[in-house]
Amino acid sequence: MSVGLPVGIFFGALVLVESGSWAAAAVVLLVLTPFYGIRTARRMSRAWPGAKDLTPADRAAVVRATRRGEGIDDARLAPAVIDYSTGLRRAAERDRLIPWVILLVTVLAVALALYDTFRGSTGEAWASWLLVALCLAELTWWPRKQARIMAGAQRAERPARHALHG
Repeated sequence: MSVGLPVGIFFGALVLVESGSWAAAAVVLLVLTPFYGIRTARRMSRAWPGAKDLTPADRAAVVRATRRGEGIDDARLAPAVIDYSTGLRRAAERDRLIPWVILLVTVLAVALALYDTFRGSTGEAWASWLLVALCLAELTWWPRKQARIMAGAQRAERPARHALHG
């Protein structure tokens, strides 16, 4: 729910701007919120199955240390840092085609935005150009962010392995 709700609200708002329909926005909110929340939870459980054995506080500590590239203060969490780091690498490998999909969506979004600018309503044009901006941000921001996360995971894994093996 913590991931699904913002996604549902955001895309519901886009639908509202584009269509002017509160009913359509509510449908998008009610469909995307659980769909995206469940999808994200399932994806994370596959990438990091050991997370279910940790308390929420321990899980947060492992994620924070691993993503920042810091050593974990609690040595008993060292295996979880290694497990999470491995899960991040697996997820990155699985997602290697996503930038190409985002590029294709961006090209299609530009075409739609141009069409909406000349043939659609003002709301349609705004929503379409906002989607183009988001796609461009995704193409430029996410690769750098992912590289920082992966570098942090690699740095955090070294002291975790050291703590594990003495």
